[in-house]
Amino acid sequence: MATHTDTTDTRDATSEVRCSFCGKTRSQVRKLIQGPGGVFICDECVSACQDIIADSDAEEARISAVDLADEGQEALQGNGVLRNLPTPHEIYNELSQYVVGQEDAKRAMSVAVYNHYRRIIAGADEVSEDSNAVELAKSNILLLGPTGTGKTLLAQTLARFLEVPFAIADATTLTEAGY
Repeated sequence: MATHTDTTDTRDATSEVRCSFCGKTRSQVRKLIQGPGGVFICDECVSACQDIIADSDAEEARISAVDLADEGQEALQGNGVLRNLPTPHEIYNELSQYVVGQEDAKRAMSVAVYNHYRRIIAGADEVSEDSNAVELAKSNILLLGPTGTGKTLLAQTLARFLEVPFAIADATTLTEAGY
């Protein structure tokens, strides 16, 4: 004849359940959560684990952001733009070889592009230096004019000279009026 033994709880009635991590009893904590195999964890240990994971995630995010910034700098330096940054005058002369007229637009774009790359270079230096450095303001350019005046040619020529991608999108698919 086989005998049946109860294996659900091997603790005697006098022993109190404790957190498997810190050893505190049920009466010493607000909540005690039971896991598989008779393992328990208290609310304080859960909170401590959350803090550890959050700190780890924040550190990984910071490291990833620094790595991405470094990769971006390497990519820009790799194509020669930052290594041999052309002056506004050199950019203007290059644009003048392909675009006839539009002197004001060529000047404005030359200076804006130069300042853009200088701001990128300064942004990399800001991480290592104090925040009292001179800040280059961001500027935007809006090219307006009738069809055939060289707006697209100006932008394409600039992109080719700087070895950066150039994309054209038709806005007429977005709205009936095209804007």
